Amino acid sequence: MKTATLAFDNLPETIEDVDALEDLLSTPTAALVDDLARLDGDIMFLGVAGKIGLTISRMAKRAAPGKRIIGVARFSEAGVKEKLESWGIETIGCDLLDPEALAALPKVANLVYMAGKKFGTEEDPSFAWAMNTFVPAMVAREFRESRIVAFSTLCVYPFGSVLTNGWDESVEPQPLGDYANSCVGRERAFQYGSRRYGTEGRLIRLNYAIDMRYGVLLDIARWVNQEQPIPIATGHASVIWQGDSNAQILRSLLHCQSPTAPLNIGGPQQASVRAIAEEFGKAFGKRPRYEGVEQEYAWVNSTFAAQRLFGNPVVPLATMIDWVAGWVKRDMPIHHKPTGYEVRNGQF
Repeated sequence: MKTATLAFDNLPETIEDVDALEDLLSTPTAALVDDLARLDGDIMFLGVAGKIGLTISRMAKRAAPGKRIIGVARFSEAGVKEKLESWGIETIGCDLLDPEALAALPKVANLVYMAGKKFGTEEDPSFAWAMNTFVPAMVAREFRESRIVAFSTLCVYPFGSVLTNGWDESVEPQPLGDYANSCVGRERAFQYGSRRYGTEGRLIRLNYAIDMRYGVLLDIARWVNQEQPIPIATGHASVIWQGDSNAQILRSLLHCQSPTAPLNIGGPQQASVRAIAEEFGKAFGKRPRYEGVEQEYAWVNSTFAAQRLFGNPVVPLATMIDWVAGWVKRDMPIHHKPTGYEVRNGQF
């Protein structure tokens, strides 16, 4: 049976509910189906129980139903393990901080590393550092024979001028705060393992991925709808539909190299927060309010390298805005986890 794929000409006008959202977020592109058909070996996701893990692992299974897709996590949230298994994904419960449990995991050809700690970093920096540096160092050793695509963040970069397209991958990290510093530590751990063992990999510096229940657009939409002032100092952000970022991250498995190297994944443009807010204002019949003044510098980076590999995302910014507006109007479920994109001191 032919796999259903996502394309611009088959995007829905609205997203009805959570089931429809998760289905859309996990619908592969035709290019991903083709790429995974050329990829040798099975795929395992470490840290699969997070907000991105469910849909990216499901997307992998839908794109390559003949491959063994394995999701690893502690599975502390009820129902997550069962949901993954209903999609044909094999699950393994594991505390990644336990070296023996980590060593017992099956060795697969392809590993997507998603585990980490962001929110609450300031409350217990030591745990964030353990998750973001100690665990990656162990994973780099245990899975030295695998391709490793590891999640990182745009926050490892210094602030760049919003008048440009942002930093490319050649710019050295200048992290701000414990979270970003520990993410550089994560990258360095994988870089060390790659250099020592010859492991092929990619370090995914992900911009803001959009899910109706979470993301920069949801943050701005809720401020507008609730008539709260929008902090405008960070006046630009790169946003990408999470389904598009899922597909690009999975396709990165075919573009691994040794030593491992960073790859920025995000939207093709630096979107104006003020322009986005005005669009939500039209949708809600409310006038956006702002506080502060747009600053010349922010976390902005270039996705030209990813565009050369994968082309533009399928879902454009205007469509994401319309989907989020409809979701907020109907008071649909959200994760109640603001992105903190407007935070400028690195404290999450």
